[in-house]
Amino acid sequence: MTTHDAPPATAPGATTVREPAAGPRQPLVRRLWRGRPEDPRWARPALLVLLAATLLLYLYGLGSSGYANSFYSAAVQAGSVSWKAFFFGSLDAGNAITVDKPPAALWPMALSVRLFGLNSWAILAPEVLMGVATVAVVCAAVHRRFSPVAGLVAGTVLALTPVAALMFRFNNPDALLALLMSAACYLIIRALEDGRTKWLVWAGTAVGFAFLAKTLQAFLILPALAVVYAVCAPVPPRKRVAQLAAATLALVVSGGWWVAVVELWPASSRPYIGGSQHDSFLELTFGYNGLGRLNGEETGSVGGGGGPGGGGRWGETGWDRMFNAEIGGQISWLLPTALILLAAGLVATRRARRTSVTRASFLVWGGSLLTTMVVFSYMAGIFHQYYTVALAPYLAAVTGMGAGLLWERRRAGWAAVTLAASLVAAAAWGYVLLHRTPDYLPWLRWLVLVGGLAAALGLVFAGRLPRRLARATAAVGLVAALAGPAAYTLSTVRQGHTGSIVTAGPAGASMMGGRGGGPGVGRTGEGPPGQAQPNQQGRQGGPDGQGNGFPGGGGFPGGTPGRTPQNGNGRTPQNGTPQNGTPQNGNGFPGGGRVREGGMGGAGGLLNGASVPAGARKLLEKDAGDYTWVAASIGSQNAASYQLATGEAVMAIGGFNGTDPSPTLAEFKKYVEDGRIHYFIAGGGMGGGMGGDSGTASRISSWVQNTFTKVTVGSATFYDLTRKAGA
Repeated sequence: MTTHDAPPATAPGATTVREPAAGPRQPLVRRLWRGRPEDPRWARPALLVLLAATLLLYLYGLGSSGYANSFYSAAVQAGSVSWKAFFFGSLDAGNAITVDKPPAALWPMALSVRLFGLNSWAILAPEVLMGVATVAVVCAAVHRRFSPVAGLVAGTVLALTPVAALMFRFNNPDALLALLMSAACYLIIRALEDGRTKWLVWAGTAVGFAFLAKTLQAFLILPALAVVYAVCAPVPPRKRVAQLAAATLALVVSGGWWVAVVELWPASSRPYIGGSQHDSFLELTFGYNGLGRLNGEETGSVGGGGGPGGGGRWGETGWDRMFNAEIGGQISWLLPTALILLAAGLVATRRARRTSVTRASFLVWGGSLLTTMVVFSYMAGIFHQYYTVALAPYLAAVTGMGAGLLWERRRAGWAAVTLAASLVAAAAWGYVLLHRTPDYLPWLRWLVLVGGLAAALGLVFAGRLPRRLARATAAVGLVAALAGPAAYTLSTVRQGHTGSIVTAGPAGASMMGGRGGGPGVGRTGEGPPGQAQPNQQGRQGGPDGQGNGFPGGGGFPGGTPGRTPQNGNGRTPQNGTPQNGTPQNGNGFPGGGRVREGGMGGAGGLLNGASVPAGARKLLEKDAGDYTWVAASIGSQNAASYQLATGEAVMAIGGFNGTDPSPTLAEFKKYVEDGRIHYFIAGGGMGGGMGGDSGTASRISSWVQNTFTKVTVGSATFYDLTRKAGA
């Protein structure tokens, strides 16, 4: 294995990687199969096998998740039938309100649904492809600076990280974010190799589009990337400043063009910006999705977390947050190992020249890892376990680079001992994480611990062992380190996941909160037309056993602390329900829970979708073409379920939380007067329902209840907005 800090090239201190010798250009297929001429013949086939295996792993049982997060699936459905909804990221084709994110992550899924129709695979397959592409980018980045083996180790670590396997099979924006952030790191390293401006501009473009996937989270790693390039680039200081300015301009253009269009577009002819209180995307960016996530003051939200070491609705904050019972099993399996290898890599390259790309690679990936980890550890606002997928590419790259570098220098005593120590950390921490679910493969934690410690002992002497024996020892250590996350990953892909809060691993692997909490009642989701949809069970803690489904417990407001067990976080069992959403006797649920048709999901339907009886679907579909919206409902999840069931636009009053002031009561009355809405669906999210919280949604609910005729279909209740009560 070699690292490529080559001698000066075009400028003093410049670095470059080895380039293949000039010669006849090979056919494309041969180049794809063979790879770089200087690589071993097995390197490219091994990479292709890894990518193919990752693809098959992530595609396994993909349809079991149904519509996954119905909030985003409804926006995908709307974008597949309305280009205006596509552009703005509207939740419905009538363009009443947008999702609470920019729309870039919705675009690939909406295009897929336009091509292949509305079904689970059409929605989720693009996410899988993004996951495979992310593995490829991380492999390429590590391989380029280190060795084929180091690249394969990094790619394997990423593919087998449980939260990555979860989110690369789910329709939240995180898959696109992870891909673009990985690409940005790769492009920065390319720029550090030869000082070319184009790589830096492309990196800025990647971050800009990542902003259109998940707003300010895309900027978390910008300080690390900018500082590393400013210090280590192989060009004069004045040029570095100009290049960083060009990259900043590329970021602003690639991320700002959509923002500019939305802000300049007349508000009367575009959908309301969901998640904001004043119909402003900038407010959404810097408030609800920005500083509010850090300090917990998200206006219109459901409450934040605690201060350092404190607990809240979204779990405890503090330096150990990534390792605790809520998060640890999602991402932290190799996190202690990665931190040790990062420190070792920086020590090993401490005497390298300023332009060393090897050291810069550790700074780019390691700086991104540390920055993101610190922010996640202390953010007091809304925080879900699956956010940690953002750490997975950085963690994987650092692990591959550090292991590769220390293996190359294993004849030095300090390198061998440090490599062994990193494996001890992986084995010991893997044992701890597996011990948190003692009933899950109880033999595995001992295999991980004993196998890892034995291999670590061998690695201490790796520099003196015969090559084959040393490689066998390293292989045993790698298997021991990856056995735990691999088992959690396999458990993840074997189960469907639906709802707004999902976690990876087996039942009980991730507990939010920690006290009290009794079983609650979840709800089933309407499946894609013509196929079964998995059931969805919820367990919530709250006053009188009536839960809200929120991590950390608590009722709404002032609820008692509770916990959301693994079975109640949106994971679904393998068996599905008939298309009408009626549960099959409540069987097949981990933990024995039952689901009632038409029941409320967590927080009154805030976090999960609703069951849509066949009769209700037929009611809404009748004369649907005569209305802009066949129905309106409080909260986006409730509205999304009916929209996905019927294929017709359903207005989400108040947006995701039901707390956005859109539409106003006067606007809603005008819509009804103009005959644009047919039914009002009783129930919904926290913003209202019948007798809900005060505010716009509750005023609309009260007016509807007092004015129009109630229609009951099975357990579902509607109000016919074309028939006055008593008429």
